[in-house]
Amino acid sequence: MRHLYLDGAWRPSTSGESIDVINPATEELIDRVPAGTPADVEVAVAAAREAFPSWSATAPAERGRILAAAAGLIRERSDQIARIIATDMGAPYGVAMRVQTLMPAGVLASYAQLAETYDFEGGRVGNSRVLREPVGVVAAITPWNYPLHQVVCKVGAALAAGCTVVLKPSEVAPLAAFALAGIFDEVGLPAGVFNMLSGHGPVVGEALVTHPEVDMVSFTGSTGAGRRVASLAAETIKRVALELGGKSASLVLPDADLPAAAKATVANAFLNSGQTCSAWTRMIVHRDQYDEVVRLVVEAARKYTVGDPFDEATRLGPLVSAAQRDRVIRYINRGQEEGARLVAGGTDRPLERGFYVEPTVFAGVEPGMVIEQEEIFGPVLTIIPYTRGEDEAVAIANGTPYGLAGAVWAGGEQRAVEVARRLRTGQVAINGGQFNPRAPFGGYKQSGLGRELGEFGLEEYLEIKAIQL
Repeated sequence: MRHLYLDGAWRPSTSGESIDVINPATEELIDRVPAGTPADVEVAVAAAREAFPSWSATAPAERGRILAAAAGLIRERSDQIARIIATDMGAPYGVAMRVQTLMPAGVLASYAQLAETYDFEGGRVGNSRVLREPVGVVAAITPWNYPLHQVVCKVGAALAAGCTVVLKPSEVAPLAAFALAGIFDEVGLPAGVFNMLSGHGPVVGEALVTHPEVDMVSFTGSTGAGRRVASLAAETIKRVALELGGKSASLVLPDADLPAAAKATVANAFLNSGQTCSAWTRMIVHRDQYDEVVRLVVEAARKYTVGDPFDEATRLGPLVSAAQRDRVIRYINRGQEEGARLVAGGTDRPLERGFYVEPTVFAGVEPGMVIEQEEIFGPVLTIIPYTRGEDEAVAIANGTPYGLAGAVWAGGEQRAVEVARRLRTGQVAINGGQFNPRAPFGGYKQSGLGRELGEFGLEEYLEIKAIQL
């Protein structure tokens, strides 16, 4: 069994107990990680607190140098790390390499650069000098769906800002976080600056969130779990950053390029087997184009071959666990019960072994249906018609509790941007605009609080001090 990374060394958990890590494609045991305890949390937080004065006083350029070295090692070991992610999380190897490994390396490199270029002194306001200082000890709690990227988004920004960190990765797919801890150790990150302990959320996560020596909690996960984190953190008035659920819309105006919209929406909805909080899982289409779009979407969906993550023909890997697969199946059944029309996929098991779900598309979906309102977190796309024009389409797009991402498709960029301004969501892609890992990422409404990535992500981990002269 592996050990925890605490105060610059690999140490066994005080529990002596382990958590099984399962390959979702084969349902076989591949590893065991420690089931951390509140006593382990005490060691980790004490180490982070002890290291904070020295690390926060370290020159930003030196912090950046260490982060850049770590980013370089991720790139050098990208094949190894991508294979880890494809095995314990189930992403097809190509996605595990391109999205799950190389993108986090780029994000970490961007924080290395920001550490060197960001103006922490902040300038003057009248007779006041404004400083930006690290918030302190950060508890980073990350999910399983992007097991390296979500870690790097938080840890890279916090370390660049001068904070020290205690990371609790998801126990479902934790192995990439263990690889990152090894890299940080190798590049010479001082003891206590970064600590990592695996374990269950109600045990380790809640001990971190309630710990009086933790200054900030950055959490990514479900909206329900985010509410719990915010509630617990409020007892000690911690700063909280939350990146939560989504039910993002791909809004298609009548003059849009329909084949392009269909192809890109399906790709976005099914990326990572639909286990993406920002996935465009609701396609909103005018009634006049509806039948044509349904045809195009079904045609595109059928190209998403389900299979082994290491098979080059695979475009859709397994869901991460049996529990996640069963959850998605329940939603597909619920959609049929509500009267939506299943036009692709369904509940049949596509392979005899593994936690797979077929790429699934629902037509005839009405606003207010459960499958239109709730985050399914699987390869399920709903297509919703509108008839009365742009205002109705925008109202449908805004008509869920979430506001994380979205897309607008139109014949002209200017009109698409005008519609995008009306969407209550944190990011909008115009006519297939590519994801920008340096742009701020985060949501409106119940999709969360705060932003990750780029300068905005760095600033989440900074306090502002005014010195009057």
